[in-house]
Amino acid sequence: MTNFKNFFGFTKEPFPQDMRTEDFHLSAQLTAAVERFLYAVQTGGISVITGEVGAGKSSALRYAAEKLHSSQYRLIPVIASTGSINEILKQICFGLNVESKSISISTLMRTIRGVVAEVVGRKQTPVLVIDEANLMRLDVFAQLHTLGQFEMDSKPLMPLILAGQNALLDKLRYHTSRPLASRVVARSHLEGLKHKDMAGYLKHHLEVAGIKEQLFSEEAMTALQQSSGGMLRKTNFLSRGSLMAAAQEQCRVVSAEHVRIAATELI
Repeated sequence: MTNFKNFFGFTKEPFPQDMRTEDFHLSAQLTAAVERFLYAVQTGGISVITGEVGAGKSSALRYAAEKLHSSQYRLIPVIASTGSINEILKQICFGLNVESKSISISTLMRTIRGVVAEVVGRKQTPVLVIDEANLMRLDVFAQLHTLGQFEMDSKPLMPLILAGQNALLDKLRYHTSRPLASRVVARSHLEGLKHKDMAGYLKHHLEVAGIKEQLFSEEAMTALQQSSGGMLRKTNFLSRGSLMAAAQEQCRVVSAEHVRIAATELI
């Protein structure tokens, strides 16, 4: 099989899965999500980031989190599940480097609040970031807001960032979630790339990988947008796969047919 990186002259891997944040394409959507993330951190409130699978939510969280200097902020990352509130609390304890064998919700809450107070006492701001938050059960949403209550709720000491698929909003609108939802100060939604934005996205990532010219034909860009729905993750997979297909045929420009070939490899 032709080495597509050598064939096109890439200096680094194009469209990698482990893309560095400094190589991200700074779209208006990403910039807006990061701004709202940081606003919630500054105000001690809650920011909600939604989007379909592969829209770039986790990447937005990673990019925004790198804006928080470790001397000033203590990031507490959590990947949500369909488990109980105990499981979420234990994940938070783990993120705070606290070991707790208790299965009591009140004990776990007290432990977390105690460590949060210690972090604040060291002039740091703890920031709780929950990805895949749409998976959480409604009883978790009903209780989560109590973690940030200090001094009769007059001091919001722990900002919360919730990211997940669109079902997250439905769960926040449920009546038992109102105490949590009422603390939301910013909300952003990540959509797929539109056709008009695809050329700029591809050009950016080709340049990051060392190529100045556009390697994708207009027809290929249309096929990419239609096949991926504009979702960044799938766009990256298809772009890389279509480059491989083009190199295999010794073609210097990616065609719609190369995108179609790449699409047959994905589910």
